[in-house]
Parts: sequence; structure tokens; C-alpha cells
Amino acid sequence: MAKVVDISGDAGSLADKAYAVIKKRIFDFDLMPGDRLSESELAQQAGVSRTPLRQALQRLQHEGFVEAIPKVGWLIPPLSFDKFDELYDFRVLIECFAVRGLCKSAADRPELQALAAVWQVPLKARLQDPVRVGELDEEFHRRIVDSTGNGEMRRSYREITERMRIIRRLDFIKPDRVSATYDEHAKIISAIQRRRADEAQRLLRAHIEQSKLEVRKITLDMLYQARSRNRSSHTD
Repeated sequence: MAKVVDISGDAGSLADKAYAVIKKRIFDFDLMPGDRLSESELAQQAGVSRTPLRQALQRLQHEGFVEAIPKVGWLIPPLSFDKFDELYDFRVLIECFAVRGLCKSAADRPELQALAAVWQVPLKARLQDPVRVGELDEEFHRRIVDSTGNGEMRRSYREITERMRIIRRLDFIKPDRVSATYDEHAKIISAIQRRRADEAQRLLRAHIEQSKLEVRKITLDMLYQARSRNRSSHTD
């Protein structure tokens, strides 16, 4: 039976409310890749009418989380690792360009100081909350891209980040990834501070590639578990 997500405290519009409900169900694999969506069921679960629901679905469609198929309706697109690999490749290009630019600037640049204050810290000062570390990780990479001052690049990067969030957020489920991320970020910052552009880019590529591999394994495991739960619920 589909879950009803309670976000009654959300102060946003009804369309925002429906958007948050559906997106959470997609992220939790409550709505599975390939599932067809019923507007009436979604509207009931989100507690909204059809109009704000469709606005929410159109927003999710723009972000790549749902598809509208003529004469069929809405569905969750199949999970394509090839697509995510392309997004990872695009992300690497943007971030490496940004890192090279940072290496040409002053070592005491405010952006670098802010990143160092978060990531170049003693072991006892490291956060362990995976959700918070995930947020800080996203902010780390965003700040690097923001340092370019290129508005179009920032916009494109934010779109990539949003489209990848469904799998990228899983990177910190394992505790060792939290520790590894601190180590890897600290090394990247150090290379930038020393203006070693080639080293910084190499470290950044390796960091993103490792994250991609971890996320792929975790995603496949979560999909397997979700399908197993669905089969179990259908036989009860």
C-alpha cells in the first residue's frame, strides 16, 4: 500500500507540498523506476487537488524525475547508470575547470578559507551525521564552481546537482565514506592552496570517481531491497 507522507508543517504552496511528497517517495524508492503514476492517488496522498499536483509533476519532469508519455500518463523513468555517468563526466569537467582557476588565485581567498575551516580539521572535530556531511559535501563542490564567477556555469552545475541528488545523497550511508570524504576534501584544498593545479585536478577526479562507484553499489542494493519489499507485500 502506498505511503501517505505527512508534511503538514510545510509552509510552501500546495504545488510545493505535492512536489516534496512525490520527490521524497521517489528518493525513498517507494515509487520505483518504471512505475506508472496515478494522478488521483498522488493527489490524495499529497492532500492536494489535480491542478497543483500537475504543477508539481511538471516541475519534476523538468528535473528528470518523472516522464509524461502521450496516451499513457506519468511514469518514473528507468534508472539509467549511463545517464548518471554522463552527468558525472560533465560535473568533472566543470569542477576541474573551476579548480584550475582557483589555483591561479591567492591562497588566502575567502572561498578557500571557508572550505578549509570545514574540511581541514582535527579528527575529533569532524562531523559524523551522514545527512549533514552530505549537505556540506554538496556545498564544497558548489563553492568550487561558484568561485569561477561564471553565472551560466553555476546554473548548469546546479541543474546537474539536482538531477544527481537521487543517487548522490546515498554516498554517506557508510561511515567510512564520511571519513574518506574529509580526507579527500582536505587534500584537494591543500593542493589548491599550494597552487598545484594538476595535483588538485587529479585528486578531484579520483574523489568523484570513488563517490560514483560507491553510489552505484548502494543504489543497486537499495533497488534490490525495495523490489524484495514489494514482492513480500504482494504475497501477504
